[in-house]
Amino acid sequence: MDRSRWGRIQTLFHEAAILPQAEQRAFLESACGEDEGLIADVLALLQEDARDTSLLDQPLAEVAHKVLADDAHSLPFQELEPYHVRKVLGEGGMGVVYLAERQDLGSLVALKLLRDAWLSPARRERFGAEQRTLAQLNHPSIARLYDADTLSDGTPFFVMEYVEGLPLTDYCARHQCSIERRLQLFRQVCEAVQYAHSNAVIHRDLKPSNILVRSDGTIRLLDFGIAKQIESLEVPAHQTMTGLRLMTPAYAAPEQIRGQRLGVQTDVYSLGVVLYELLCDRLPFDLSNLAPAEAETVLLEHEPPKPSAIGRRQGASSAAASLSKGSWADLDVLCLTSMHKDPERRYRSVEALIRDVDHYLKREPLEARPDTLDYRLGKFVRRNQREVVAAVAAAALLIGLVTFFTVRLAKARDVALAEAARTQRIQRFTMNLFQGGDEAVGPADDLRVITLVDRGVQEAHALTGDPRSQAEIYQTLGTVYQNLGKLEEANKLLNISLDQRKALFGADSPEYADALVALAGLRDAQAKFDEAEKLVRQGLDVSKHHLAPNHPAIGKATALLGKILEDRGTYPAAIAVLEEAARLQSTSDASRADLSASLTELANCHFYAGHYDTSESLNQRILVMDRELYGERHPHVADDLINLGAIQYERGRFSEAERFYRQGLDITQSFYGKDHPATASALTMLGRALVSEGKLDEAAGILQQALAIQEKVFGKVHPRVAGTLNELGKIAQRRGQLDEAEAELSRAVEIYKSIYAGKHYYIGVALSNLAGVLVDRKEYGRAEKLFQEALQIYSQTLAPDHQNVGIAHTRLGRAFLRDRRYAEAEAEIRIGYDILAKQSNPPQIWLQNARTDLSEVYDALHQPDKASKFRAELAANETKATEVSRKN
Repeated sequence: MDRSRWGRIQTLFHEAAILPQAEQRAFLESACGEDEGLIADVLALLQEDARDTSLLDQPLAEVAHKVLADDAHSLPFQELEPYHVRKVLGEGGMGVVYLAERQDLGSLVALKLLRDAWLSPARRERFGAEQRTLAQLNHPSIARLYDADTLSDGTPFFVMEYVEGLPLTDYCARHQCSIERRLQLFRQVCEAVQYAHSNAVIHRDLKPSNILVRSDGTIRLLDFGIAKQIESLEVPAHQTMTGLRLMTPAYAAPEQIRGQRLGVQTDVYSLGVVLYELLCDRLPFDLSNLAPAEAETVLLEHEPPKPSAIGRRQGASSAAASLSKGSWADLDVLCLTSMHKDPERRYRSVEALIRDVDHYLKREPLEARPDTLDYRLGKFVRRNQREVVAAVAAAALLIGLVTFFTVRLAKARDVALAEAARTQRIQRFTMNLFQGGDEAVGPADDLRVITLVDRGVQEAHALTGDPRSQAEIYQTLGTVYQNLGKLEEANKLLNISLDQRKALFGADSPEYADALVALAGLRDAQAKFDEAEKLVRQGLDVSKHHLAPNHPAIGKATALLGKILEDRGTYPAAIAVLEEAARLQSTSDASRADLSASLTELANCHFYAGHYDTSESLNQRILVMDRELYGERHPHVADDLINLGAIQYERGRFSEAERFYRQGLDITQSFYGKDHPATASALTMLGRALVSEGKLDEAAGILQQALAIQEKVFGKVHPRVAGTLNELGKIAQRRGQLDEAEAELSRAVEIYKSIYAGKHYYIGVALSNLAGVLVDRKEYGRAEKLFQEALQIYSQTLAPDHQNVGIAHTRLGRAFLRDRRYAEAEAEIRIGYDILAKQSNPPQIWLQNARTDLSEVYDALHQPDKASKFRAELAANETKATEVSRKN
């Protein structure tokens, strides 16, 4: 059959398919004239189309092969260099998959070939899209793409990982997996799908046959043949009027069946069906023996039975029968929330589904379950039985104390105390509601937090009759928005609160001062340091005029001023102010939490100033305090661990730094979620360590994730964005991608210069790294200018003996060495070496670099004794490092 005739058959098929069956033959006789063969071919397709639901799983081209073509499973070739084809593995909608062996390596692969590519340009485009999709996905649970090319006749093929395993449901049945094990495997599937979603890819055909479990228990997700880029889903998915759709109906979401716009919730639905089948050993709907139209009605209009109704009935599997009523109730929620016919009522993302799977496995309340008191209380008591008994006793004592003091207050209160109590109740209640009792943080991993804050803003709008309370709530909610990374919303509310307090109390009042300080904190987060410092100094002056010297508000404002000075890079001034803040908070009624926060910033200042021993001592003290205050898994504890990791990083102990960073990231991400700026900062720190350890691929992925979050929250121009770009530039340099490295580091330099007006040592760090790229380009003149500019900035912002100064001199010396300017190289490298050698814990990697370069310089200057001296130091240091490594 030639191409033109097949095209004619396709056209007539689609035109006839939309007509009532009784009118189809008359239409074909009119359209085909006396060509009885053409009429017969089209009628054969129409009859196959109307037969049963099995055809719903088959694309049009496959039906055409079965009706019109010869044997579909014959091998078209045996050799496809360097691959030897062994056998057919299977046939899908866009081609045939063969098992092949790569002859030079002896490895098995799956070779997917688009047979008869000329049949349909649309099929060919989908085949190409699958190649592009697989090429961009790099995840251990997604089958990898190895190669792609075309045959001599132009037929496209690609080679991918051969996965020898069982479909997910078959694996669980064969191994008699427990419900917990099934959920663990399902969670692996969800992680792979979530990764695809994070790369803007929706699978659209998730089902057990596309999810294989290998013998080692690991998952591989297959067949991205109809996957779709999220940005291309604005146009409704194409569908024929026949039911031959590119999906598997039993697992397809209602919007797929209707041909409506798809989204990540489409895959969530399919995952829900897979989970249902894992729990119940059957699909939610029995579509066997149903015509396509009947199957469609069932899928769109009927509700599935609850998994508990299936799993708990007589004859169910032992794994299902062993579950309690409460466990089944949670599993019902997991499945039916995922499978809700309204996409808006499903889990909003696969990540949200993963969180509830984790909650179930940990016997915690599900986020998707209605928050009834009995449900949450029962979960809590079962997990914390001993603590609950102790808490009941403490509560009884507390009730007695509250009753006693309530009576006393009723007798002694006056108007001033009542007003103070009102203010305190509003603030503490709101902060506890939205921030878990901690004014410095707010858990953002739960979408309901945002919902609650938004609702709180709407409620606050209605408080026009109580403007004082309204102003207080606006400020509190603004601070919550800031902690959640919603800076625009925070700015709006904090400015409203500031204006209201000015109107109510005047510009010379403690209330107005408090609002100034809150707004200053936001400006600091936005890197608007001039305005931040102006606001906090204004607020501090007003507070000192009206409040006692040891009032907590003064200590808090002083601490914020110190942090702003720290963020500006004026470390000596910041250290003095933060020491004053810590003194005030140690002698006043300020909480230990405020003191811990001030000490943290003080430790940071000492770190940035190069006082690593002092910073480490303070951070160890803070870590003990924070664990006592908050427990082991709190963001403040995470910050302490990350700060300790940063100290190890600066000392060149990269593996120890990585260990601290991973601990901190785990806590931060579990508290805030994956898209919070605090998580992005922790990712950046981990990425830095991985870059220095040479783990470039892992580092690149982590840093790109951090950059996306930071640019979304802070915009394109922010110090945190620049910090991440700095590390990405270093990766590009190590990979030899010098154009990319220069672009990213140049952008980091420009961001730092625009933010800090040329007066921060961060600019020097970025300039020095950019100069290193130019050295690799052998553009020594340009590199020298940048190194000199970096040293000039260091002279204004750092102490002369700071290790960054030593590193910059060493790097400049290396540029001279590469340019064969040996005398100048010796002078610079010796300056750097002397500074680094005097550090209490010198960074060994830079000391070794200096020794190596000096040995080479002295060889070139014909001074063998000096060269020998530094080579001996090199050897001694390497021997010492080896001994330490063996002991560890």
